[in-house]
Amino acid sequence: MQAIQATFDDLGTRLADVTFVVVDLESTGGSPAQCGITEIGAVKVRGGDVIGEFQTLVNPAEPIPAFISVLTGITDAMVADSPRIESAFPAFLEFAAGSVLVAHNAGFDISFLKAAAVRTGTPWPGFDVLDTLTLARQLVTRDEVPNHKLSSLARVFASPTTPDHRALHDARATVDVLHGLIERVGNLGVHTLEELASYTSRVSPAQRRKRFLADALPHAPGVYLFKDGDGRVLYVGTSRDIRSRVRSYFTAAEQRSRMADMVRLAHAVTPVVCQTPLEAQVRELRLIDEHQPRFNRRSKNARRQLWVKLTSERFPRLSIVRQVRDEGGHHIGPFRSRVTAQAAVDAVHEIVPLRQCTQRITGTESACALAELGRCGSPCTGAQSRDDYARVVADCAALFSGDARGGGDKLRSRLAELAAQERFEDAARVRDRFLHLVRGAARSQRLTPLMQARELVAARRGESDGWEIVCIRQGRLAGTVVSPRGGDPMVHVRVLQATAEVVPTPEPGATAALIEETEILLRWLESPGVRIVELDGSWTCPVGGAGALRRELEPAVAAAHEVVGFDRDAGDAGRDFPRRAARDRHRRAG
Repeated sequence: MQAIQATFDDLGTRLADVTFVVVDLESTGGSPAQCGITEIGAVKVRGGDVIGEFQTLVNPAEPIPAFISVLTGITDAMVADSPRIESAFPAFLEFAAGSVLVAHNAGFDISFLKAAAVRTGTPWPGFDVLDTLTLARQLVTRDEVPNHKLSSLARVFASPTTPDHRALHDARATVDVLHGLIERVGNLGVHTLEELASYTSRVSPAQRRKRFLADALPHAPGVYLFKDGDGRVLYVGTSRDIRSRVRSYFTAAEQRSRMADMVRLAHAVTPVVCQTPLEAQVRELRLIDEHQPRFNRRSKNARRQLWVKLTSERFPRLSIVRQVRDEGGHHIGPFRSRVTAQAAVDAVHEIVPLRQCTQRITGTESACALAELGRCGSPCTGAQSRDDYARVVADCAALFSGDARGGGDKLRSRLAELAAQERFEDAARVRDRFLHLVRGAARSQRLTPLMQARELVAARRGESDGWEIVCIRQGRLAGTVVSPRGGDPMVHVRVLQATAEVVPTPEPGATAALIEETEILLRWLESPGVRIVELDGSWTCPVGGAGALRRELEPAVAAAHEVVGFDRDAGDAGRDFPRRAARDRHRRAG
């Protein structure tokens, strides 16, 4: 029995089955907005055979410049009785209907044809277009030709037609060049229109030959793993259509240079079909964390996160730690870099006079420079009692645990003080550091309740009008299912609850999932259309928490530094503030 390809989605359109119309134009000049077409020539080919030709002179309704007549041989007298573009253009469209347009330096010819469509009030059909000049620059080297003009390429491919700036002759020569180029790319594994249209010499023949790795993959959402000959995972990715995405790695659509090296080493691709895009995101994260693939960059350091801790010692201070431990202190974070964590610490010290020394306090130490500047109450010398220092610590603890209103008031006062002193650069640094602080605090205040909820079941309308149902336990995705359209979703909710992963309550200070996984789930829960079905636990966020202050600061920092996004680490912003401050001072002086 002969195998039949059901659709062109997998293999594309075979070049032998494509009808090409190779077109060439002559005109009164180089600007389609100001010049007119004087001749249209076109050749229709399919499967290497010429199946039709089209040629007509066109009266441009304007004099043909003398140098154009010398170049093309077309004179005013020759076109005097020829049809105007209003007649010639529709005739060409009828000839070219349903084909792929081909031209040498196609931008020139297509721009004139589109201008003719506008001039005649005809909708442009939206042809697919191939440019033989673009292909030739990648396939014909300078060792073969001095340049990539049509006349030079016609000699290389032994065209019997010499280009002479007459439209039909040049179109015939371009046909021979097209066939020569198709023969060359055929030897490189290019056999479909889609591959030809996206051809680039950046994609090596070896890379193209590995397209077979996608042949058995499903058209389904999920995760895919590229593996080498020893079964080691090289790269993990996710897509709504695994097969189509993997196929793109063997074409010009994939432009990341490191991916070419990855494909060269790949021997197999393993798919993991997922119920929903959310499940695919989580599985991708877990697989990257498990295998640490050498070609993945994002999410490889999901466990390398930092927290800012308010210690639980006799005179607490701030410390940057790599792990949350159940020692009675307050934590905010995580932060993705030490720079942003330190910025958060500096922001607290700007408004709360916590001690910054690290030694154990006995009450007999000498005062430091911060104490002399009034930035510390000096509990180390006994100048500040434990009760007085506890009130300072309480201000910081409130900011960490859910009441940022006091901290916000102190920040505004500090910024007003610096502005009154015209210390605008310092004000910018304080504001930007404080944004890192409230980002970390808001992240902690949003994530902690979800990580402590024993079970949360939520649902959202799916793309097929069914329900995407998600079960989250201790901040970890325990299971997901899609209920069919018209069915009772609660039946699927009960089945999901009975079959979802059992997630034990983690040890104090530990988490049941990667923080990044919980953040993915939180973003999904906060997306439009999500409904909470059942909740075993408490999922809340403090009204006066850091989130409100973050929403106040984000727009100001975004406008000043073009930095947006809740989770983006911008480092210690303020690098362009001196220029703005100088400009503001200049305006006031003027």
